[in-house]
Amino acid sequence: MDKKQIDRIREMESYLDETDIALTELSDALYKYEEIRDKYCKLEAYYGSKDWKDDFEADEAGRLPQGLKRGVLSEDALYDLITMHSELMERLKGIALRSTEE
Repeated sequence: MDKKQIDRIREMESYLDETDIALTELSDALYKYEEIRDKYCKLEAYYGSKDWKDDFEADEAGRLPQGLKRGVLSEDALYDLITMHSELMERLKGIALRSTEE
């Protein structure tokens, strides 16, 4: 029995297990993203639109119900979300390019 061979097989087996888990999680996340992508696009279009400005002004004037959740009217929340989306898309492009070059 060759110890190096056994160690190599154990190492590769651990890579297989770890990669399988990561790829399954990535696949699940991509399915979830595909399901909400249209909603994200609508949210992105809403940000800075006339409707958003009208809603923001109504909030500032106190014309919206106090208990209404309105994080969407926070400029930072939407901007941060759009920035995160853009950065993630760039990461995915980079990963895809590197994967096709290997």
